[in-house]
Amino acid sequence: MKLNGVIFDLDGTLLDSNWVWRQIDIDFLGKHGFSVPEDYVEKITPMAFGEAAQYTIERFHLKAAPEEVMAEWNEMALEAYSEQVELRSGTREVLSWLKKNGVLMGVATSNNAALFEPCLRHNGIYDYFHSFTEICEVSRGKEFPDIYIKEAEKLGCAPGECLVFEDLIPALEGAKQGGFVTVGVQEKAWRYDAEKMKQSCDYCIEEVGEALLLLEQLFRT
Repeated sequence: MKLNGVIFDLDGTLLDSNWVWRQIDIDFLGKHGFSVPEDYVEKITPMAFGEAAQYTIERFHLKAAPEEVMAEWNEMALEAYSEQVELRSGTREVLSWLKKNGVLMGVATSNNAALFEPCLRHNGIYDYFHSFTEICEVSRGKEFPDIYIKEAEKLGCAPGECLVFEDLIPALEGAKQGGFVTVGVQEKAWRYDAEKMKQSCDYCIEEVGEALLLLEQLFRT
């Protein structure tokens, strides 16, 4: 198997950041008189930012434009991303191994640069990445392969030559549709059945650091 590139999701995969959005959901919906429905977070997470805002407006019958909702979410998240969000265990070691071995790394994220760039710089890993693709650059969410295909093009790699690391089952399934080799990173927030998670991807790990053995095997065969 020839592997030339790795595409990472950020939130919940490389970054321990899902707590930020859980709190934003609680605070934002609470301000409008709602509690967070059980299925809400999983539904909006693969969506583009604007799509998630529109979905929220329609679901809760809010009198606001998507741009207003997005601006409020960004304002609520900025401080946390700039100063508080940390890396998941093993992230730095995996990125260092890939850099040392000359493997191109990219990002495919539902987040936006105004938030993730200061976070990656604060944690000292921004310069590891060759390129970034935001979900707003494609027409469909992460349950489809579009964002991974676009990022692979930026890396100059065919889908079959790329690993994709993701924490969401719909995103893993979307990447697999595009012909990518997928690595599921378990995120406790989603409470996925372990067997279902394993079935959704080619490889499954609990923490990013566990990928070191996998990478050594795949990139040296």
